Amino acid sequence: MAKAKPALLQCACIFLLFCPGVHAADWSDTALSWRIGNTFREPYNPLDIRKNIVALTHASGYRYGSNFLNVDLLQSDENDPGSLTQRDGAQEAYVVYRHTLDIGKLRGSEIKFGALRGLGATIGFDWNSKNDVGYNSRKCMLVAGPTLMWDVKGFFNTSLLLLRESNAPSGAFAPISTVTGRYTYNTHPMLTASWGLPIGERLAFEGYANYIAAKGRDEVGNDTGAETNIDMQIMYDVGLDLGQGKNKFRIGLQYQYWNNKFGNTSATTGGQGYRASTPMLRAEYHF
Repeated sequence: MAKAKPALLQCACIFLLFCPGVHAADWSDTALSWRIGNTFREPYNPLDIRKNIVALTHASGYRYGSNFLNVDLLQSDENDPGSLTQRDGAQEAYVVYRHTLDIGKLRGSEIKFGALRGLGATIGFDWNSKNDVGYNSRKCMLVAGPTLMWDVKGFFNTSLLLLRESNAPSGAFAPISTVTGRYTYNTHPMLTASWGLPIGERLAFEGYANYIAAKGRDEVGNDTGAETNIDMQIMYDVGLDLGQGKNKFRIGLQYQYWNNKFGNTSATTGGQGYRASTPMLRAEYHF
């Protein structure tokens, strides 16, 4: 864990830089969720993996923009072991933070034409830590770039972000076991979309889609490939039936498609675990 501290410090500094916007929020939504799926995959692993995922998600808006924070705690089954001596599943924490400044609000006049509702500038980070046997990820990724906010019911945003990603893996098997220190990949772009679209009074279609360009060579000299990661869900509001307020308690179906996971390809993994197609059940409670 010591090798990850400098990268984590960088990520924390970005969060602290923008956290005043969180405290001055005009609106906010915080939710606790749980989801489960049986066909998760990990690179170099030929097995389907069951994962239980608990998440804390916060979104808020203030005078000049918006914040998004998501913390996933992932528990794998024995097909993704956490140690050589025990068959307990691996555990992972994955944090995503994004801050978007609304350029129109910042300058005091709207940037709006056609289907475009606004223009933003997004900055943020991804950070993770995982204790699996094969890779032991210690990722930190800084992101920055423009965001287009489209005029729809709900929200639909698209961004072109530059990514500066590094990792300090410490897996038990070669070639990862020979990696020392933190390795930084080539700076590379990501085209991303996120959405939350109501369907009638109780249904909502939500999710994100990322297309991430190849990031050069990895820690052991393999060429990386372009990633496609699509995660979406249909959620139904059951809170009213349970005497709760609107959009307090929701259940639904979620699906994730991830090709060339973490930049690993069929060629580098021997066709094992580089692609996942994972349906999930999901439940969430909004505070």
